[in-house]
Amino acid sequence: MTDATETITPPTDEELREALREVMDPELHMSIVDLGLVYGVEIDEDRRVTVDMTLTSPACPVGPMLQGLIFHKVSQMEGVEDVEVNLVWSPPWDPRTMASDDIKIALGIW
Repeated sequence: MTDATETITPPTDEELREALREVMDPELHMSIVDLGLVYGVEIDEDRRVTVDMTLTSPACPVGPMLQGLIFHKVSQMEGVEDVEVNLVWSPPWDPRTMASDDIKIALGIW
């Protein structure tokens, strides 16, 4: 009998980012991916996904909530065995260079 995890293909980096695009910053009501808050997404051979992300500021009160939303979203994906969400502070988030063009327009950064 074949182990079910062997027949399920793990998600690609692109599929992981698309899933994370659905996670919204609860204060700005914008995608954390489009805001540029997701610095990295990797899946290893054990199907463990690591998400490196930052917050709009180190004092952002919704950090734990965002980590939970990311954990829940990614752990529900087929082919994912475990999820780790790391908060990183380097480089500091700067919407002028990290956010998508649509977000820059919405924030009036142009």
